[in-house]
Amino acid sequence: MEPVPEDWERALAIVAHPDDLEYGGSTAVAKWTSQGKSVVEVLATRGEAGIDSMEPEEVARVRSAEQVQAARAVGVETVEFLDLPDGTLEYGLPLRRVLAEAIRRHRPDVVISLNYRETWPGGQGFNMADHRVLGLAVADAIRDAANRWVFRDLGLEPWQGTRFALFASSPNPTHYVDVTGHLAAGVASLKAHKVYFDNLGQDFDPEAFLGGIVAEAGRQVGVTHAMPFEMISG
Repeated sequence: MEPVPEDWERALAIVAHPDDLEYGGSTAVAKWTSQGKSVVEVLATRGEAGIDSMEPEEVARVRSAEQVQAARAVGVETVEFLDLPDGTLEYGLPLRRVLAEAIRRHRPDVVISLNYRETWPGGQGFNMADHRVLGLAVADAIRDAANRWVFRDLGLEPWQGTRFALFASSPNPTHYVDVTGHLAAGVASLKAHKVYFDNLGQDFDPEAFLGGIVAEAGRQVGVTHAMPFEMISG
C-alpha cells in the first residue's frame, strides 16, 4: 500500500447510514481535521431501518443525533442528510444526480466513502445492498459532477477538482493513512452510536475493533497505526 496524498484542503465524506464512516474512515478524518483540513459529511439516509425494536421515525431522530455527535468527535462541523429511504437505496440516475449535486456544492478535493465491493476484508460476509449501491454511485457521481452537460438542471457549475476517492473497509486496499495518535478520536466517534449498538443484541467493543484494524495495517506499512483505503483516481 502507498500513503494517501495529503496535499489537499477539502474533503466530502458520503456514506449510506449513520455509523458507516466510523468503522475506520473517521479515524483518518480526525487526522485531517487536526491538520486544518475541511471535511463535510453527507449521509444518504438517517438509518431509520437499522433497529428492529424501535419505530423508524424514532430511530431516524436518534441515529441522526448520534451521527452529529460522532462527527464532532473527529472535528467535523457540517453533517447533511439526504433523507433517502434506508435499506432500499437504488442505483440509478436519481441517486447519481443527488450525489453529483452535493459534490458540485461542496467542491471537494477528495471524496471519502465506504466499501462498495461484494465482501468485506478477508472475504467476510456479504456487503449489504445500500453500501454497494451508494459506493458505486459515489464513484460515478464524481465524474457526473465534472461534466457540465450531465444534470444541467441542477444550476450549478461543474466541479472537476476531485483528485481521488477513498473507500474505507475495502477488501482491496491500495493506500493507507498514518493515523498514529488519532485512534482515540476514532474510537470516540464510533462509541457515539451507543443506542444503535445497545440494540444490536450482541457485544461490540469499538476500541478493540478499530485498534485491531489500525495495528494490523500499521504493521504492514511500518507505522504504529494505519487506516487502509481503496483509492480510485479522479
